[in-house]
Amino acid sequence: MNDSVADGDAQRTPESEKLDFKTKLAYGAGDLGPAITANIAIFYLLVFFTNVAGIPAGLAGSILMIGKIWDAVNDPFVGVLTDRTESRRWGRRLPWILYGAIPFGFFFFLQWIVPQFSADQSSNIWPLFWYYVAIGVISQVFYTVVNLPYTAMTPELTQDYDERTSLNSFRFTFSIGGSILSLILSKIIFDNVSDRQQQFVVLAAVCTVISVLSLYWCVYGTRDRILAFEAKRAQVEQPPSIPIGEQLKIVFTNRPFLFVIGIYLFSWLGVQITASIIPYFVVNCMRLKDSDVPTVMIAVQGTALGMLFVWSYLSKKVGKKVVYFLGMILWIIAAAGLFFLQPGQIGLMYLLAIMAGFGVSTAYLVPWSMIPDVIELDELQTGQRREGIFYGFMVLLQKFGLAFGLFVVGNSLQVSGFKEAVVGQSTLPIQPESALQAIRIAVGPIPTVCLICGLVLTYFYPITREMHAEMLLKLKERRENMAQ
Repeated sequence: MNDSVADGDAQRTPESEKLDFKTKLAYGAGDLGPAITANIAIFYLLVFFTNVAGIPAGLAGSILMIGKIWDAVNDPFVGVLTDRTESRRWGRRLPWILYGAIPFGFFFFLQWIVPQFSADQSSNIWPLFWYYVAIGVISQVFYTVVNLPYTAMTPELTQDYDERTSLNSFRFTFSIGGSILSLILSKIIFDNVSDRQQQFVVLAAVCTVISVLSLYWCVYGTRDRILAFEAKRAQVEQPPSIPIGEQLKIVFTNRPFLFVIGIYLFSWLGVQITASIIPYFVVNCMRLKDSDVPTVMIAVQGTALGMLFVWSYLSKKVGKKVVYFLGMILWIIAAAGLFFLQPGQIGLMYLLAIMAGFGVSTAYLVPWSMIPDVIELDELQTGQRREGIFYGFMVLLQKFGLAFGLFVVGNSLQVSGFKEAVVGQSTLPIQPESALQAIRIAVGPIPTVCLICGLVLTYFYPITREMHAEMLLKLKERRENMAQ
């Protein structure tokens, strides 16, 4: 009897055991910091540049584009470095999060300072432009340092198909919850701090502290599970390292991976463009106050948070594809409604925001639940696990797309005649009709096109639950043979 128990314990591996609640909670907390900072940047950084720092919309969009492109470029390098990191105490991924957390928070905070290089606003624009470019580039480096290793931890914590969906539900509960928390904080601060510039300084300081603490929670809460995985991995002889050029060739000949890249790219183009334009839409098109912006965005993110576990449950019953289709169709209807929405239709605006939240939830959950399946397919084909490079290039291409999207939004506003604020003035300029129309197009038709492209790619995504189970069976047989 004791031998049977011992045999059963020996067969239980870190990959096959179910994750306990504390580990899932700690893993989810790792996305709280990046989510809070990214959410504030997505919703407010473009508005901050135009309405607080007084930078023209085209230049503001260019700052965001440069930061995103640099962010994309450094992703694969960090991904490869994390694959090659060796630490008995922390494993491959955790040292990056541990030592990068404080610099990550510090440089995020510096983005919300408006230094005065000249008393004349026109002479101050270009020095401000290069200041925000420099801080943005450094900030994006440390965002990658903490976030990329974190995202690559998913397949190391569990290899169970449904458990990964559950794990990602915890992750995105914290992610969307962090987004909602940042919006609640912004509303409280906006209501109680009158100076527009000070509002953002206080908000950035509070979010920085929360972000750093949550990253440390993740490091210490997942350490035991990660080290157990690393110990198991060390028992299996690793094949010789493949040169970078050949790795890239393998990555881009992995057909399911290309589908996941496309699905993620188009989903998040829709999210990012909508999020960056919503503050302009609420204030300029709906003629509401700045303090009403967080309330609208809470309606979107609150719905997304509430639907995460619903979509996670449904994906086990009907599959990831069906869940993605249901969410995106509701979002497309909402985007069309926002385009035609008129001032005074406040109730309808919140209804459409809730409908959009259904789709935003699937944009969080489904693509990130697909990528570990792709990594297993690559391991089956090559004999190596390269989570870092797959996650790195997935995010790289996504960020190139987002950089282009933000650049187009900013320059479209400037071409349409959008007027930036004058530093020091409490009232915002009245926008011309051409600028209002450009805002409506950015909130409706443009996201709709992105979401339809994502639906087409999801329809043809090739990895099913049955195919994934067969892959895991073959991988298990290979590992057993190598261990003998």
